[in-house]
Formats: sequence, C-alpha cells, structure tokens
Amino acid sequence: MKSGEFAIRGNWASLLLPIEADDNIEFGKLGDEIDILIEAKVDGIYSNGTAGEFHNQSEEEFDRIQLMLAERCHKAGMAFVIGACQPDSTIMLNRVRRAASLQPAAIQLILPDWWPLTDTEAIDYLNRAMEISNGIPLILYNPPHAKRVLSPRELGGILAETPGVIGVKLADGDSAWYAEAREHLSRTALFVPGHHLATGIREGIAAGSFSNVACLNPRGAQRWSDLMRTDIGAAIETEKRICKFMDQHIVPFRQKAGYSNAALDKLLCAIGKWGPVSTRLRFPYRWIDDSEADRLRIVARRELGEIMI
Repeated sequence: MKSGEFAIRGNWASLLLPIEADDNIEFGKLGDEIDILIEAKVDGIYSNGTAGEFHNQSEEEFDRIQLMLAERCHKAGMAFVIGACQPDSTIMLNRVRRAASLQPAAIQLILPDWWPLTDTEAIDYLNRAMEISNGIPLILYNPPHAKRVLSPRELGGILAETPGVIGVKLADGDSAWYAEAREHLSRTALFVPGHHLATGIREGIAAGSFSNVACLNPRGAQRWSDLMRTDIGAAIETEKRICKFMDQHIVPFRQKAGYSNAALDKLLCAIGKWGPVSTRLRFPYRWIDDSEADRLRIVARRELGEIMI
C-alpha cells in the first residue's frame, strides 16, 4: 500500500489549549479555535499532541476537550484524530477506550514513556490498545524526545506484528533515512514534521504531517500542502524558506533557552495570530513572551508571505 492510498493524509492542524492566567483551560476559546480550523478547510484536526499539552491535563479535561472536538467535527464533516497519549500506560489505554467511543478517524498514542519498551513489549502494548480501540486505527507517535526513538528498520519489525497501527508520526532524516524508510515502511502512512512535508512528498514516503506550519497559519499551510500536488518544485522552494525561518528564529528558543516544543508551537500560533491562543503554557512549563511573537510576525510576513495569508 502506498502512502497516497491512506485516507488520513495531508495537512493536519494541531488543537492548542488556550490557557488563562489562573492556569485553567478556556473552553469557550477552544471552541472558537476548532471553528476557525474547520473554516480554514484543513485536511484534518488532531488533539493532544505535544503542542496540545496532553501530559498536563486531568482526565476530566481530556474528556471535555475530545467531546468538544468530536461534536464540532462530526457536525461539520471534518476529519479528526484524537491523541490518547499519556506517559502512564494504564491511563493511556483508558484514554484509548474513551476516545474510540467518539469515532475519530484514528487514535494517536505513544509508547509508555517512563521506562523504554523492548520490541516485544511494544508489540504487546500496541496490540492491547488495538483490542480496546474497537476497530479505530492507531497512529504511533514516536518523536525525537521519546525515551526510545525507533529507526525505520525497528519500526518495520514492530509494525509487521501490529496490524492495527496504520501510521507513524516521526522525525525524518537525511537521504539514507528516506532510503531505509522506503525499504521498511512503504506500507505505513508516515507523518513527517510540517516544515519538511514537501521533502517527504517528493521522496514518495510521506502521507502528510501533523503540522507545526499549521500552527503558524492553518490556511497558509493548507495552501502549501495543496501546492505539493501540482508543483512540487515551488513547494520545495517554499519549504526552504520555512526551514530557514524556523532555524533562525524559532529553534534558538529551544537550543539557547531550553523552551519546550510546545512553547515553540504556541509561539508560532501567536506569530500567526489567527486564533484565540496565546503563548502561555500550563505550570510548571515556561512560555515565550508574547512580545517575541509581535516581533517575529513582521519577519514572518516578510519572508513567508504565502503562508501568512
């Protein structure tokens, strides 16, 4: 099966949590954000990735977020994926069970993260999750900061024994990485980082992205994703400028000041200024001051005009 044959593909926008000064989630603003993403006509919306702060919410909040997303998306005919991710294995399986009742296109999960799993343990865990998901397919999230980052070869071995896992969200690499991915993961939908999506499409391996570019501007990210189907050369040129912007203006906040990936994604959202989400993260995580977003918005409009629409 080729990546293009998967129903879950293209530009997927992350649901970000509007956090108030008292550390509560502002659910009214969250509903507005979902409506904006639906109106932007992105390929899909996903909840509870890293940028959705899945690691820092109660189970009651988790249920309320997913129900709000599911109700609005079902009404609008918008595809959605629920992230059931949680470092605790038992809590995550319970999230999978509850997420399945909302009938998403897929459920995303990580491997339990306190102690790295062996291949056999990972296979057992993913198959148990599939039993619980009631036929809803799974997407494995294996980010660069996971306790165990799996190579394409390792992933291929695990996925051969876990038929319920139809996709993997992961970081890509150089040409050797893409060659290894084509060899071992050609039957799996791969979701590469948003700012590398054109490369992933050109290499024939990416089904899409759960996209940080959509954090910057969901409409612009969707237009760029659509361009990849008609003019991959132009899309690659845009990607080079996106990567340059990320490397020069966004990544240094992590490398030099230690901010989290969630802080970077919320900064992108504040730069784009398309929805009711500020840079604020939930305690104890530090966030980047909104003044940095104001400063970088000028740069983004100058350097990435076709994204910042």
